Amino acid sequence: MPDVAKSPARSPLMRVLRGTVTLTLTLGVLAGAGFAVQRGATILSTRAEAAAPPPAAAPVPVEVRPVVMEDGYRTIRRFLGQIEARQVSALSFEEGGRVVEILVDEGQHVAEGDVIARLDTRILETELVRLEAARAALAADLGFAERSVDRREALESRGFSPEEALDQARFSRDALAARIDETDALIETTRVRLDKAVIRAPYSGQVAARSADSGSTLGAGQTVVELMEDGPAQLRVGLPLWLAAEAGDRFEAEIAGRRFTATLSALRPDVDPATRTRTALLDVEGTDAPFGATATLVVPRTVEARGAWAPIEALREGAPGVWSVLVVDGESIVRAAPVEVLHAEADRVFLAGGLSNGLSLVTGGPHRVVPGQHVARTDAATSAEN
Repeated sequence: MPDVAKSPARSPLMRVLRGTVTLTLTLGVLAGAGFAVQRGATILSTRAEAAAPPPAAAPVPVEVRPVVMEDGYRTIRRFLGQIEARQVSALSFEEGGRVVEILVDEGQHVAEGDVIARLDTRILETELVRLEAARAALAADLGFAERSVDRREALESRGFSPEEALDQARFSRDALAARIDETDALIETTRVRLDKAVIRAPYSGQVAARSADSGSTLGAGQTVVELMEDGPAQLRVGLPLWLAAEAGDRFEAEIAGRRFTATLSALRPDVDPATRTRTALLDVEGTDAPFGATATLVVPRTVEARGAWAPIEALREGAPGVWSVLVVDGESIVRAAPVEVLHAEADRVFLAGGLSNGLSLVTGGPHRVVPGQHVARTDAATSAEN
């Protein structure tokens, strides 16, 4: 095989010299680059100082309104109730019998004392005739007995009649008088039964329902008609326990879109265990709503709480359930104020928390500013007028 020439090995001295040269060149390049950067920065700084500063940005205009702190807020609560008559009576006969006449129909008005229905009373009328005849016979016997007593007394005074005969005459007279009193009582009972065989209206009202017809045989207490009293309608409604109401208090009632004055006439002392309310009865003036119609009782309530009203669009939501608003202090600097919503209405809320008199609430364009920003305040009322 041919001989291959081998390169001589590098000496340690040569390697050190080569590394030194490379390091020197690298440091020289870095030094030149640093000088160039510093020189350029100096030139740019000089030019920037020589140029005119840009104009300052104008403060962002925002609509504000003064924060007005109040000691409470007023709410309107509504409670559903039902219109009903002051009195509703199921009229019936106390004794059963056959109905011979019903003089009213459903929806008809009747006056107090008007006849509504009658039973067949022929048996009672016959009984009354018999009792009156029996009384007449007893009255005749009593007249004879009284004369007999008078004769016995005259004879006894002259000694011609024994005392026993006089006593017997007196006892017969007294027994006949007692039987007459008994017959009078039976006659009165029969007359009462005859009177109760006729149903009369206990008050002026309107017939709501008719449950029987002429010719029907009814049992005692079976309803013939249902009568509702005329006059001011009543509203039955459940009131909350926090409402301290007394008889005579006046409220507003809404019925079919119309408002009427309702006066509290009675408040039950017990609490409904299901609704935790007290049943109230109120007289409603001037309404012609049918009985059974739904009505709404309007009840104002004042809640004591320190806070201020704000438009609902001024609210900003942070974490779930955490609310804040933007306010402007006396130096026209915006800052965030954490608040608690105590009451909400359709277009405004009552807030408690980081509000106080002297601040201005950002009501228009709160999304265009951030806390710490300087703004130009515009009164919300003035802006609305323009």
